[in-house]
Parts: sequence; C-alpha cells; structure tokens
Amino acid sequence: MRDRNAKAQAMVLAAGLGKRMRPITDHMPKPLVPVAGKPMLDHVLDKLALAGFDQAVVNSHYLGQMIVDHVASRTMPRVLCSPEEDLLETGGGVKKALPMLDDQAVLVANADVFWTEGAEPLFDRLTEAFDPDHMDALLAIYPVEGAFGYDGAGDFFWQVDGRLKRRGDAVSAPYFFTGVQILSPRLFENTPDGAFSSNLVYDKALASGRCFGLVHDGDYFHIGTPEALADAEIVIADALAHESTARMAKAAKSGGD
Repeated sequence: MRDRNAKAQAMVLAAGLGKRMRPITDHMPKPLVPVAGKPMLDHVLDKLALAGFDQAVVNSHYLGQMIVDHVASRTMPRVLCSPEEDLLETGGGVKKALPMLDDQAVLVANADVFWTEGAEPLFDRLTEAFDPDHMDALLAIYPVEGAFGYDGAGDFFWQVDGRLKRRGDAVSAPYFFTGVQILSPRLFENTPDGAFSSNLVYDKALASGRCFGLVHDGDYFHIGTPEALADAEIVIADALAHESTARMAKAAKSGGD
C-alpha cells in the first residue's frame, strides 16, 4: 500500500470561477460540469489513474466544498485537497500546494479541459518526454486550426529543437497551450506570495531556454460557454467512441502478439 504521507506527482487546477459558463456555474463549479456523462474533473482524474498516478492534489475556491466532497471517496488516484480562501490564480495555486507535491517534477492539468488520446495517452507522452537535465517546463500544445471551439490567436511558436517561443507582437501563432504541463518546482523559487499567473514561471523557463513544447496528437475541445458545451457534446461522444474502439483494438493486438 502506498505511504499516505508520500507526495503527489500530479496536480489538477480546479479553483477557477467559471464565469463564462454561467448560468450553469451559478450553483456548480465548472470542474463538476458534466461532459459526456461525467464531470470534467473526473475525466482528468481518470486519465491520471490510467497513467499510473495514485495520488493527486486538487485545489478549490469557488463553491470549493462541492469539489472537496466530490473527490473525498476517490481512491485512484487518492486526492489531497488544497482549498484556497483567496483565489491564488494558476501560479499561486501550485505554489501553495508545493509542500504536498513531488520536489522533482509535477504534472499539472487544468480541471476544465477535455481531450481524447492520440497514438499514446498524453500524460504518458509528457512524462516520457520530460528531461529534467534540460527542461524546467514541458507544455502540451495544440494547433490553433485543429481545435474544436478555440478562437484565439495562439500562444506559441514551436521551434525546431522543441523549445517554445511566445507569440509576442506577431498577429498569430500556430499553437496554443492546452492547460496540461510538467513543471519543475524550482521555477517557483523567488516567486511572489499570494496570487500570480503561471505565466511568471513560464517566462523564467523561456528566458533560460528550458521551456519546451509537446504537440498533442489526439482531439482537443475548448469548452468555455454553455453554447460551446452544447455544440461539443455530440462531437465529443463521437470522439470518445472512436477512442474506445482504438483502445480495444490496441489491447486485442497486444494480447495476440
């Protein structure tokens, strides 16, 4: 049995206000909004379980007790809660949870993102690709033109050696950040107490040439509004069916080899 005092190697960010999803989020935090039959948060936690993570930290703020109650009975992964009395934003939320997290590298995922897997599960690809000797941050990115529901200008250029470069003054960039990443805790050294954005630690990693990108090769869905959720449900159900069929075919092939 795993030591209950052992530190988690993953964190799910579930403290956002979900303002754009109102009125759905008037009485429910966005991570608990159902997508394809189960809450967004459970989709992420289930993927962590499949990747072998047996312990994860989940933070909370808006209607936070609902999230605490929801994860209380989970055993795979077992969830450690990090409630925030004041909203700490993405960077501050991770920094507050650092005492509960592994001191080498932490997989961090937003609770309100949704994707289907490509040739290999995204969490597996990230953990296999992360090289602590050369990386402080490895961000999962996705092509702007390929995402369902994304209408932004993109966040990054993906360079030949895998390093990322911000869009900067460019009108657009070909890739956006998915909300899934691996970070070195040392990025949070000398960061402010209280609330701050993860962009602060990304800038540190970018400045030192230690911020890399990995392109997700499955489907990705940006669900920001009730209308987007309604539009996405049918597409997501179809994508999940294809994913399930591919998983069963792969398992059958492995069993026959």
